[in-house]
Amino acid sequence: MKKLMLGNEAVARGLYEAGCSFVSSYPGTPSTEITEAAAKYDEIYAEWAPNEKVALESAFGASLAGHRSFCGMKHVGLNVAADPLFTVSYTGVNAGLVIAVADDAGMHSSQNEQDSRHYAKASKIPMLEPSDSAEAIEFTKRAYEISESFDTPVLLKMCTRVSHSQSIVTPGDRAEVTKTYEKNGAKYIMMPGNAKKRHPIVEERCASLVQFAETDSINRLEDGCDKSVGFVTSSTSYQYVKEVFGDRHPVLKLGMIWPLPEQKIRDLAESVEKLVVVEELDGFIEEHIRCLGIDVVGKDTFSNIGELSQNIVAEKLGGTTETGVKLPDMIPPRPPVMCAGCPHRGLFYTLVKNKITVMGDIGCYTLGAVPPLGALDSTICMGASVSGLHGFNKSNGGATDGKTVAVIGDSTFMHSGITGLVNIAYNNSNSTVIIVDNSITGMTGHQQNPTTGKNLKGDVAAKVDLETLCRAVGINRVRVVDPYDLAECDRVIKEELAADEPSVIISRRPCALLKYVKHSAPLKVDADKCKSCKMCMKIGCPAISMENGKAKIDATLCTGCGVCGQLCKFDALKA
Repeated sequence: MKKLMLGNEAVARGLYEAGCSFVSSYPGTPSTEITEAAAKYDEIYAEWAPNEKVALESAFGASLAGHRSFCGMKHVGLNVAADPLFTVSYTGVNAGLVIAVADDAGMHSSQNEQDSRHYAKASKIPMLEPSDSAEAIEFTKRAYEISESFDTPVLLKMCTRVSHSQSIVTPGDRAEVTKTYEKNGAKYIMMPGNAKKRHPIVEERCASLVQFAETDSINRLEDGCDKSVGFVTSSTSYQYVKEVFGDRHPVLKLGMIWPLPEQKIRDLAESVEKLVVVEELDGFIEEHIRCLGIDVVGKDTFSNIGELSQNIVAEKLGGTTETGVKLPDMIPPRPPVMCAGCPHRGLFYTLVKNKITVMGDIGCYTLGAVPPLGALDSTICMGASVSGLHGFNKSNGGATDGKTVAVIGDSTFMHSGITGLVNIAYNNSNSTVIIVDNSITGMTGHQQNPTTGKNLKGDVAAKVDLETLCRAVGINRVRVVDPYDLAECDRVIKEELAADEPSVIISRRPCALLKYVKHSAPLKVDADKCKSCKMCMKIGCPAISMENGKAKIDATLCTGCGVCGQLCKFDALKA
């Protein structure tokens, strides 16, 4: 029976139908829903791992044991998993191993716009790239076939538009695939003597995969009557080309984005007057074609920054697109802000008030960087706040000790903050790390993590005690504060920054959006007492505004956290 399915949900369906039985991932938009959807199938064991490196290594272990396995991540997560990625390319697999990576052209929820196709080329691992939900199911299943046929992991590249759009699919039945584990040190133990012998095998595999790319239907040529232009494209860019030009021109639609075919491209180039590559971000396909000695239009026409669209393709190539949707000339901007009642707000206000330099990290608390708080000084990648704080203070010879902190979330700390804290303790860095513990992985949609006491399926699980963990790595000073209590935050931050040794402050208060969190009554403004000083506006709470020169609180947004009331010297804000 046909149904509409989200792209990520379709990948999960593909995992089910392919007989995958083990899934380990770390949540990261736009990949998160793959693993959440996979967890709904009883036949699939699914888990959140502490980070992407652990997820890939766990999936490899399941493959080695003889079970089809999967791990998923966003593009920057593949950086974290790169260490095992390059070596499992050498070992190959037992049962099929598929690694999904979801790119985020346009940086809707990411700190960079990297193009993951380069990882496929660099690691010599084949990469498939679906363009809609139906292909997401089909290509996921094909990925396992390729993985086992060519003894290789397979990368499945998604992107924001394919991951988060819906299209029609026809679900199928589940296959049952298991293999027997046999000890084989020469294949799976990558010490130098064995790795040297595996490298030629990898190169032979790449050559075989090129021939596969030439003949398999996963790369298809769609004919067109107008040979003035021919297109080479893939993924969501293919959809844009078809929406603008329909079936008018020949299109080589690439489903395997690495390794790329050669003869198929040459044949298309010889049959058309002009060859055009339409692809997002880097000129990956274009570079390959130019290396074949073929003239091609690519990044000289299309930018390597941001997403493409039907309108951009039409504008650059002279086609037309008519959606029938008329947008207003001006759409009011809606900059992202921390939610009303967010526990991070009071902490950031305290840091700003004390003029503290703040090394930030990846999470919804990164929104502390935007006005009116403007609390952060840097954000690089998961865990970088802790390591960056150490380098900042050490390099300044003590001049910034007591004036600089790192802020990192509970999930991010488990992902890659622990090792940075070990470095601080081991190298005796006089640095203060603040773990903002909101009891969930907030930014990606409330996923569990090792500090919450529950696993992916909501079952009770071992809970990491952050206080004990920090002490165990060598931090003697560990404090816990409630970020709703501004006076306590101010006192503890000053005390720990004044201490002449490493310290950790745990700012603990559950995310205001968690279902089990009970809110207090909304605050109200006593207009007679309000002096229009706008102190309450300094925390950037979306529930507070000014109307007719007086503060106004939206009762439908206010959670009653009381932080704004602590700022009002005139006692104008009360429950």
